[in-house]
Amino acid sequence: MKRFTSLFSMAVLGIALATTSCSNDDDSNNGGNVPSMRSMSFAYAFNNGQVVPGAAYFGTHMDNLMATMKVDEMANGMAKITVTLENTVDGAMYMVHAHDAADPATTPNGTPYNEAPNGDVFSQMATGNGSTVMVEQNTTMSYSAIIEDYAGFFVVHDPLQSISTTDISTYLVVGTFARMQQTVNLSRSTFNYAFNSGQLEPTFAYSGSHPMSLSAMVTVQELADGTSRVGAGLMNSMANEMYMVHSHDMADPATTPNGTPYNETPNGDVLNVMLNGNGGTVYRSQISPKSYTELTSSYDGFFVVHDPLQPISTVDPTTYVILGVFAR
Repeated sequence: MKRFTSLFSMAVLGIALATTSCSNDDDSNNGGNVPSMRSMSFAYAFNNGQVVPGAAYFGTHMDNLMATMKVDEMANGMAKITVTLENTVDGAMYMVHAHDAADPATTPNGTPYNEAPNGDVFSQMATGNGSTVMVEQNTTMSYSAIIEDYAGFFVVHDPLQSISTTDISTYLVVGTFARMQQTVNLSRSTFNYAFNSGQLEPTFAYSGSHPMSLSAMVTVQELADGTSRVGAGLMNSMANEMYMVHSHDMADPATTPNGTPYNETPNGDVLNVMLNGNGGTVYRSQISPKSYTELTSSYDGFFVVHDPLQPISTVDPTTYVILGVFAR
Protein backbone atom coordinates (compact mmCIF):
# COMPACT_ATOMS: atom_id res chain seq x y z
CA MET A 1 0.00 0.00 0.00
CA LYS A 2 2.95 2.30 -0.64
CA ARG A 3 1.03 4.57 -2.97
CA PHE A 4 -1.76 5.00 -0.39
CA THR A 5 0.78 5.96 2.24
CA SER A 6 2.22 8.52 -0.18
CA LEU A 7 -1.25 9.91 -0.76
CA PHE A 8 -1.78 10.26 2.98
CA SER A 9 1.54 12.03 3.45
CA MET A 10 0.82 14.47 0.64
CA ALA A 11 -2.65 15.13 2.01
CA VAL A 12 -1.28 15.98 5.43
CA LEU A 13 1.26 18.30 3.81
CA GLY A 14 -1.41 19.92 1.66
CA ILE A 15 -3.66 20.50 4.64
CA ALA A 16 -0.80 22.01 6.63
CA LEU A 17 0.14 24.33 3.80
CA ALA A 18 -3.47 25.33 3.22
CA THR A 19 -3.99 26.05 6.89
CA THR A 20 -1.05 28.44 6.97
CA SER A 21 -1.63 30.05 3.58
CA CYS A 22 -5.40 30.48 3.36
CA SER A 23 -6.51 33.70 4.99
CA ASN A 24 -9.95 34.34 6.38
CA ASP A 25 -11.70 37.29 4.84
CA ASP A 26 -13.05 39.23 7.80
CA ASP A 27 -14.10 42.31 5.87
CA SER A 28 -17.28 43.85 7.21
CA ASN A 29 -20.07 45.94 5.78
CA ASN A 30 -21.71 49.01 7.32
CA GLY A 31 -18.72 50.09 9.33
CA GLY A 32 -18.05 46.65 10.74
CA ASN A 33 -21.53 46.00 12.09
CA VAL A 34 -22.54 43.29 9.57
CA PRO A 35 -19.87 40.67 8.83
CA SER A 36 -19.62 39.67 5.18
CA MET A 37 -20.09 36.03 4.31
CA ARG A 38 -16.81 34.41 3.31
CA SER A 39 -16.29 32.25 0.22
CA MET A 40 -13.46 30.29 -1.36
CA SER A 41 -13.18 28.25 -4.57
CA PHE A 42 -10.86 25.36 -5.40
CA ALA A 43 -10.07 23.95 -8.86
CA TYR A 44 -9.34 20.26 -9.40
CA ALA A 45 -7.78 18.87 -12.57
CA PHE A 46 -8.37 15.43 -14.03
CA ASN A 47 -6.56 12.59 -12.24
CA ASN A 48 -3.31 12.37 -14.20
CA GLY A 49 -1.36 11.04 -11.25
CA GLN A 50 -0.70 14.41 -9.63
CA VAL A 51 -1.65 13.04 -6.19
CA VAL A 52 -0.48 9.45 -6.59
CA PRO A 53 2.04 8.92 -9.42
CA GLY A 54 1.34 5.52 -10.94
CA ALA A 55 -2.37 5.69 -10.09
CA ALA A 56 -3.56 8.00 -12.86
CA TYR A 57 -7.10 7.41 -14.10
CA PHE A 58 -7.55 4.42 -16.38
CA GLY A 59 -10.85 3.87 -18.15
CA THR A 60 -13.07 4.98 -21.00
CA HIS A 61 -14.03 8.45 -19.77
CA MET A 62 -12.62 11.41 -21.70
CA ASP A 63 -9.81 13.07 -19.75
CA ASN A 64 -11.12 16.61 -20.21
CA LEU A 65 -13.41 16.47 -17.16
CA MET A 66 -12.65 19.15 -14.56
CA ALA A 67 -14.15 19.98 -11.18
CA THR A 68 -14.53 23.13 -9.11
CA MET A 69 -15.52 23.29 -5.45
CA LYS A 70 -16.93 26.44 -3.89
CA VAL A 71 -17.31 26.78 -0.13
CA ASP A 72 -19.69 29.53 1.02
CA GLU A 73 -20.26 30.67 4.57
CA MET A 74 -23.93 30.85 5.52
CA ALA A 75 -25.55 33.27 7.94
CA ASN A 76 -25.59 30.64 10.69
CA GLY A 77 -21.82 30.11 10.33
CA MET A 78 -22.17 26.74 8.64
CA ALA A 79 -20.84 26.03 5.14
CA LYS A 80 -22.53 25.32 1.84
CA ILE A 81 -20.45 23.35 -0.65
CA THR A 82 -21.11 23.56 -4.40
CA VAL A 83 -19.35 21.27 -6.86
CA THR A 84 -19.32 21.96 -10.59
CA LEU A 85 -18.28 19.32 -13.11
CA GLU A 86 -17.36 20.30 -16.66
CA ASN A 87 -17.35 18.07 -19.77
CA THR A 88 -19.62 15.41 -18.30
CA VAL A 89 -21.03 12.42 -20.18
CA ASP A 90 -24.72 12.81 -20.98
CA GLY A 91 -26.86 10.55 -18.77
CA ALA A 92 -23.94 9.25 -16.68
CA MET A 93 -24.35 9.35 -12.88
CA TYR A 94 -21.32 10.81 -11.08
CA MET A 95 -20.74 9.97 -7.42
CA VAL A 96 -19.06 12.95 -5.76
CA HIS A 97 -17.81 12.40 -2.22
CA ALA A 98 -15.80 13.63 0.75
CA HIS A 99 -13.74 10.89 2.40
CA ASP A 100 -12.23 11.50 5.84
CA ALA A 101 -8.46 11.09 6.00
CA ALA A 102 -7.38 8.13 8.14
CA ASP A 103 -4.30 6.22 9.23
CA PRO A 104 -3.78 3.43 6.64
CA ALA A 105 -2.80 1.09 9.47
CA THR A 106 -6.35 1.29 10.81
CA THR A 107 -8.44 0.89 7.63
CA PRO A 108 -9.59 -2.48 6.20
CA ASN A 109 -7.74 -2.09 2.88
CA GLY A 110 -4.86 0.14 3.92
CA THR A 111 -6.39 3.27 2.40
CA PRO A 112 -5.39 6.64 3.88
CA TYR A 113 -9.08 7.52 4.12
CA ASN A 114 -12.33 6.02 5.35
CA GLU A 115 -13.94 4.22 2.42
CA ALA A 116 -17.44 5.31 3.47
CA PRO A 117 -18.09 8.90 2.34
CA ASN A 118 -18.71 11.55 4.98
CA GLY A 119 -22.30 12.48 4.21
CA ASP A 120 -22.19 15.34 6.71
CA VAL A 121 -19.56 17.05 4.57
CA PHE A 122 -20.39 16.08 0.97
CA SER A 123 -22.02 13.08 -0.66
CA GLN A 124 -23.97 13.81 -3.82
CA MET A 125 -24.86 12.35 -7.21
CA ALA A 126 -24.63 14.47 -10.35
CA THR A 127 -26.28 13.45 -13.61
CA GLY A 128 -24.14 14.33 -16.59
CA ASN A 129 -25.67 16.31 -19.44
CA GLY A 130 -22.81 16.39 -21.95
CA SER A 131 -21.65 19.71 -20.55
CA THR A 132 -21.60 21.38 -17.13
CA VAL A 133 -23.51 20.16 -14.06
CA MET A 134 -23.68 21.45 -10.49
CA VAL A 135 -24.61 19.90 -7.14
CA GLU A 136 -24.60 21.46 -3.70
CA GLN A 137 -25.00 20.54 -0.06
CA ASN A 138 -25.27 22.33 3.27
CA THR A 139 -22.81 20.83 5.71
CA THR A 140 -23.08 20.35 9.47
CA MET A 141 -19.64 21.94 9.89
CA SER A 142 -18.72 25.59 10.11
CA TYR A 143 -17.07 27.43 7.25
CA SER A 144 -13.86 27.79 9.26
CA ALA A 145 -13.83 24.09 10.15
CA ILE A 146 -14.14 23.08 6.47
CA ILE A 147 -11.52 25.51 5.23
CA GLU A 148 -9.02 25.20 8.05
CA ASP A 149 -9.52 21.98 10.02
CA TYR A 150 -11.25 19.28 8.00
CA ALA A 151 -8.83 16.59 6.83
CA GLY A 152 -10.30 14.70 3.91
CA PHE A 153 -10.23 13.89 0.24
CA PHE A 154 -12.42 15.09 -2.61
CA VAL A 155 -13.27 12.27 -5.02
CA VAL A 156 -15.25 12.07 -8.27
CA HIS A 157 -15.84 8.44 -9.17
CA ASP A 158 -15.95 7.22 -12.77
CA PRO A 159 -19.60 6.61 -13.74
CA LEU A 160 -18.57 4.36 -16.64
CA GLN A 161 -17.24 1.52 -14.48
CA SER A 162 -18.13 -0.17 -11.22
CA ILE A 163 -17.51 2.11 -8.27
CA SER A 164 -14.44 1.35 -6.19
CA THR A 165 -13.32 2.99 -2.97
CA THR A 166 -9.86 1.41 -3.05
CA ASP A 167 -8.65 1.76 -6.64
CA ILE A 168 -7.49 5.33 -7.19
CA SER A 169 -7.11 4.68 -10.93
CA THR A 170 -10.94 4.66 -11.13
CA TYR A 171 -11.15 8.21 -9.73
CA LEU A 172 -11.69 10.89 -12.35
CA VAL A 173 -10.73 13.52 -9.78
CA VAL A 174 -8.93 13.11 -6.45
CA GLY A 175 -7.45 15.78 -4.22
CA THR A 176 -7.37 17.24 -0.75
CA PHE A 177 -10.82 18.50 0.24
CA ALA A 178 -11.25 22.28 0.20
CA ARG A 179 -7.54 23.03 -0.16
CA MET A 180 -5.60 24.70 -2.93
CA GLN A 181 -4.05 22.07 -5.17
CA GLN A 182 -0.40 22.10 -6.13
CA THR A 183 -0.03 23.10 -9.77
CA VAL A 184 1.47 20.32 -11.88
CA ASN A 185 2.17 21.24 -15.49
CA LEU A 186 1.50 18.11 -17.52
CA SER A 187 1.37 18.47 -21.30
CA ARG A 188 -1.57 17.32 -23.40
CA SER A 189 -2.06 17.38 -27.17
CA THR A 190 -4.86 16.45 -29.55
CA PHE A 191 -4.30 15.37 -33.16
CA ASN A 192 -7.17 15.33 -35.65
CA TYR A 193 -7.60 12.99 -38.62
CA ALA A 194 -9.97 13.20 -41.56
CA PHE A 195 -11.43 10.24 -43.44
CA ASN A 196 -8.86 8.32 -45.50
CA SER A 197 -9.23 9.83 -48.96
CA GLY A 198 -5.62 9.25 -49.89
CA GLN A 199 -4.04 12.20 -48.08
CA LEU A 200 -1.09 10.10 -46.92
CA GLU A 201 -0.70 8.22 -50.20
CA PRO A 202 -3.21 8.42 -53.11
CA THR A 203 -3.08 4.67 -53.75
CA PHE A 204 -4.05 4.05 -50.09
CA ALA A 205 -7.41 5.87 -50.37
CA TYR A 206 -10.26 3.96 -48.72
CA SER A 207 -12.39 1.67 -50.87
CA GLY A 208 -15.59 0.41 -49.28
CA SER A 209 -19.07 1.31 -48.13
CA HIS A 210 -18.37 3.13 -44.87
CA PRO A 211 -19.74 6.72 -44.80
CA MET A 212 -17.01 9.29 -45.36
CA SER A 213 -18.32 11.51 -42.54
CA LEU A 214 -16.17 9.58 -40.04
CA SER A 215 -13.29 11.48 -38.45
CA ALA A 216 -10.92 10.71 -35.61
CA MET A 217 -8.64 12.18 -33.00
CA VAL A 218 -5.71 11.00 -30.93
CA THR A 219 -5.01 12.51 -27.52
CA VAL A 220 -1.70 12.19 -25.69
CA GLN A 221 -1.66 13.16 -22.01
CA GLU A 222 1.53 13.31 -20.01
CA LEU A 223 1.20 11.53 -16.65
CA ALA A 224 3.00 12.37 -13.44
CA ASP A 225 5.05 9.15 -13.40
CA GLY A 226 6.52 9.79 -16.87
CA THR A 227 4.14 7.53 -18.77
CA SER A 228 1.28 8.70 -21.01
CA ARG A 229 -2.44 8.25 -21.45
CA VAL A 230 -3.12 7.71 -25.16
CA GLY A 231 -6.71 8.01 -26.32
CA ALA A 232 -8.57 7.59 -29.58
CA GLY A 233 -11.90 9.13 -30.45
CA LEU A 234 -14.17 8.55 -33.43
CA MET A 235 -16.76 11.07 -34.54
CA ASN A 236 -19.79 10.01 -36.63
CA SER A 237 -19.18 6.34 -35.89
CA MET A 238 -21.63 3.72 -37.11
CA ALA A 239 -23.85 2.32 -34.37
CA ASN A 240 -23.07 -1.21 -33.18
CA GLU A 241 -20.00 -1.57 -35.36
CA MET A 242 -16.69 -2.55 -33.74
CA TYR A 243 -13.71 -0.46 -34.85
CA MET A 244 -10.16 -1.79 -34.44
CA VAL A 245 -7.90 1.19 -33.68
CA HIS A 246 -4.14 0.69 -33.78
CA SER A 247 -0.71 2.24 -33.97
CA HIS A 248 1.72 0.53 -36.34
CA ASP A 249 5.47 1.20 -36.19
CA MET A 250 6.95 2.51 -39.41
CA ALA A 251 9.33 0.09 -41.13
CA ASP A 252 11.42 -0.31 -44.27
CA PRO A 253 9.18 -2.07 -46.86
CA ALA A 254 12.19 -4.11 -47.93
CA THR A 255 12.22 -5.76 -44.50
CA THR A 256 8.51 -6.54 -43.97
CA PRO A 257 6.85 -9.79 -45.12
CA ASN A 258 4.36 -8.07 -47.45
CA GLY A 259 6.29 -4.96 -48.38
CA THR A 260 4.28 -2.68 -46.12
CA PRO A 261 5.92 0.54 -44.85
CA TYR A 262 4.98 -0.49 -41.29
CA ASN A 263 5.01 -3.50 -39.01
CA GLU A 264 1.75 -5.36 -39.50
CA THR A 265 1.48 -6.19 -35.80
CA PRO A 266 0.10 -3.22 -33.83
CA ASN A 267 2.28 -1.66 -31.17
CA GLY A 268 0.31 -2.39 -28.01
CA ASP A 269 2.61 -0.15 -25.97
CA VAL A 270 1.33 2.85 -27.93
CA LEU A 271 -2.30 2.21 -28.94
CA ASN A 272 -4.35 -0.94 -29.44
CA VAL A 273 -8.04 -0.51 -28.58
CA MET A 274 -11.48 -1.46 -29.85
CA LEU A 275 -14.25 1.14 -30.09
CA ASN A 276 -17.90 0.17 -30.29
CA GLY A 277 -19.64 2.67 -32.55
CA ASN A 278 -22.75 4.40 -31.22
CA GLY A 279 -23.83 6.58 -34.12
CA GLY A 280 -21.92 9.53 -32.65
CA THR A 281 -18.68 10.02 -30.75
CA VAL A 282 -16.87 7.17 -28.99
CA TYR A 283 -13.61 7.31 -27.09
CA ARG A 284 -11.22 4.97 -25.35
CA SER A 285 -7.74 5.32 -23.89
CA GLN A 286 -4.91 3.25 -22.53
CA ILE A 287 -1.76 3.85 -20.51
CA SER A 288 1.43 3.78 -22.55
CA PRO A 289 4.85 3.24 -20.97
CA LYS A 290 6.25 5.72 -23.49
CA SER A 291 6.69 9.34 -22.47
CA TYR A 292 4.70 12.23 -23.86
CA THR A 293 7.83 13.66 -25.48
CA GLU A 294 8.68 10.37 -27.18
CA LEU A 295 5.17 9.88 -28.55
CA THR A 296 4.79 13.43 -29.86
CA SER A 297 8.35 14.03 -31.03
CA SER A 298 10.28 10.91 -31.91
CA TYR A 299 7.89 7.96 -32.28
CA ASP A 300 7.56 6.99 -35.95
CA GLY A 301 4.29 5.22 -36.53
CA PHE A 302 0.92 5.25 -38.25
CA PHE A 303 -2.53 5.75 -36.77
CA VAL A 304 -4.97 3.27 -38.30
CA VAL A 305 -8.70 2.73 -37.93
CA HIS A 306 -9.81 -0.44 -39.69
CA ASP A 307 -13.11 -0.64 -41.55
CA PRO A 308 -15.60 -2.57 -39.40
CA LEU A 309 -17.70 -3.43 -42.48
CA GLN A 310 -15.15 -5.74 -44.10
CA PRO A 311 -12.65 -8.34 -42.91
CA ILE A 312 -9.68 -6.79 -41.15
CA SER A 313 -6.51 -6.55 -43.18
CA THR A 314 -3.10 -5.29 -42.13
CA VAL A 315 -1.70 -5.28 -45.66
CA ASP A 316 -4.42 -3.43 -47.60
CA PRO A 317 -4.52 0.27 -46.63
CA THR A 318 -7.61 0.77 -48.81
CA THR A 319 -9.53 -0.96 -46.01
CA TYR A 320 -8.44 1.72 -43.52
CA VAL A 321 -11.14 4.30 -42.86
CA ILE A 322 -8.56 6.50 -41.08
CA LEU A 323 -4.86 6.56 -41.88
CA GLY A 324 -2.25 9.07 -40.78
CA VAL A 325 1.08 9.59 -39.09
CA PHE A 326 0.72 8.95 -35.37
CA ALA A 327 0.54 12.01 -33.11
CA ARG A 328 1.61 14.45 -35.81
